[in-house]
Amino acid sequence: MKYKVLKSSIVAFLIGAVAISCSDSFVDVDSFNEDSESFFNSEEDYQSALIGAYDLLQSTYLNVMLGEIASDNTLAGGESATDVPGIQEVDNMTHNPVNAQLRDIWSWMFAGVNRANYILEFKDKTDFAGKEQVLAEATFLRAYYYFELVKWFGDVPLSVDKRLLFGDQDIVERTPKAEVYAQIELDLIFAAANLPSVQAETGRATKGAAQALLGKVYLFQDKFTEAATVLEEVITTGPYDLVTDYNSIFEQEGENNIESVFEVQYTDVEGAGFGCLQCSEGNVAVGFNGIRNYTGPDFDSGFSFNVPTQEAYDAFEAGDIRRDVAVLDIVAWADQTGATYVEGFEHTGFYNRKYIARKGDLNTGDSNLTNPNNYRAIRFADVLLMAAEANNRKSGADDTKAQAYLNRVRDRAELDPIVATGASLTNAIYDERRVELMGEGHRFFDLVRTGNAAQAIPGFSAGKNELFPIPSIEIELAGNRWTQNQGY
Repeated sequence: MKYKVLKSSIVAFLIGAVAISCSDSFVDVDSFNEDSESFFNSEEDYQSALIGAYDLLQSTYLNVMLGEIASDNTLAGGESATDVPGIQEVDNMTHNPVNAQLRDIWSWMFAGVNRANYILEFKDKTDFAGKEQVLAEATFLRAYYYFELVKWFGDVPLSVDKRLLFGDQDIVERTPKAEVYAQIELDLIFAAANLPSVQAETGRATKGAAQALLGKVYLFQDKFTEAATVLEEVITTGPYDLVTDYNSIFEQEGENNIESVFEVQYTDVEGAGFGCLQCSEGNVAVGFNGIRNYTGPDFDSGFSFNVPTQEAYDAFEAGDIRRDVAVLDIVAWADQTGATYVEGFEHTGFYNRKYIARKGDLNTGDSNLTNPNNYRAIRFADVLLMAAEANNRKSGADDTKAQAYLNRVRDRAELDPIVATGASLTNAIYDERRVELMGEGHRFFDLVRTGNAAQAIPGFSAGKNELFPIPSIEIELAGNRWTQNQGY
C-alpha cells in the first residue's frame, strides 16, 4: 500500500483537517476542522482517516537515521560540522532540549498518535462490515507511534481513544513509561486478535506485524518469557521466511517480500522541500545517506550523512556475505568502476548501502527527498534474533532453541553455526543483531536496552543518554510542570 496512491478526495479533507503544526505544542500537532465530528459517516471516511494515520509512518525516516547515528555504527557526516547541527549533536552525545530533530520526532510521533486516536475516538459512530479490522489497524499504529515515543523519551503523555487538543497542555501530565508500555501491549494484543495474517493491500498491518512488535515491546521490558511465546507464534504460524538472496532485500524488487513482517511504504508521487521534510511521500533518509557529488554506475548522489565507521565495517566476520550489502566501500568501488565522488565531513570511506539511492529509482521533484525505497521496519531475521535472545535470557532458558534461531540467520549469511550457551550465547546474539541489522536504525536502542551503550558509544553518559530530552518548548507550554529527563 503506497499511502499516497490510495488517498482519495476525502483525504484532501483529512489532510486539511489533520495538519502537522510546526509551531505549537504537541497537543496541537494535529489541528482539526470544526466539522471533523461530522466525519466518520461511512466506511470510506474511516478508511480515509486510516490512510492519514499510516501516512505519518513516512516521517520515521528520521528515527531510523538517528537510531544509527546515535550508536557506534555511524557518524553524522554531511557537508561540515555545522550541517544540520541537531544531527551532529546527537552523534556527539551533546544534544539538548532545543534540538530541532528531536523535537521533530516528538511532534511527528504525536501527530501519528493523534491521527490514530481520531479514528478510535469515533469508533462507535458508524457501523459497517470490516470495521473491527480498521480499528485494529488504527490501534496497531497508535502502539507503533507510542513505542517510538517511549523509546526516545521515556515518560510521555498518554491518551487513549481521545485526541490531544489545544488547551490540554494545561492539564496533561507525562505518564510513567510502565503505564505507556502497558497500553502498547493491550493495543498490540487487540490488533493481533483482529488482524488477518495476510492483507489484501500490501503495506497494511497484519497479525504477524502486531505480534512481532509486541515481542519487541516485551523484549524492551525484559519480559523474556512473554517475548519468547509471542515470537514463537510468528515463527511457526506466520507466512514468513528468510529470503535466500540477502542482496535482494534492499533493492526495489525486494520490497514487501516473504521476509517482510512490516514495511513503511514510500513513493515518489509527491515531493517536499527542506521546509517541510515530513511532507515528502518519499524516504528522505535515502537522500541524506547518499554519496556526495557522485558520478558513476548503480548509485545516485546524496548528502553523505550517516556514514558507517571502520569499526562497524570490521564487525562482520570474514566471509559474511552481508557486509558488502550493508556497507559500501566507496574507495574500493571507485577503484573498481572509475566512479567519482566528493568526500564529506567525517568521511570514513563507507556508506549505508541498504538505504542509498540507486540509479533507476523513480523520482519526482527533488530526487533526494522523494526516494521510493521502503523502510523494512520489521524483518523476519529480526524476529528470529529476538526469539533467540528471548529464549536465551528467559527464566528456564532454552539455549537449544536460541541457537537454532541464531544459526538460521547465520546460515543465510554463509557463516558457521554458533555452539554456545549462557552468556556466551547472549553475546553472540547481540553481535549477530548488529551485523544483520546494520544500517536499519536499531543499534542505539539495542545497546541501551542491553546495558551496553556506555561502553560502546563515545561520549555516552550512563544515567542520562539512555533517553533523549523532552523538547524545552513542550515543557514551557505545559506551564513548566513537567520534570525534564535526567541530565538535561
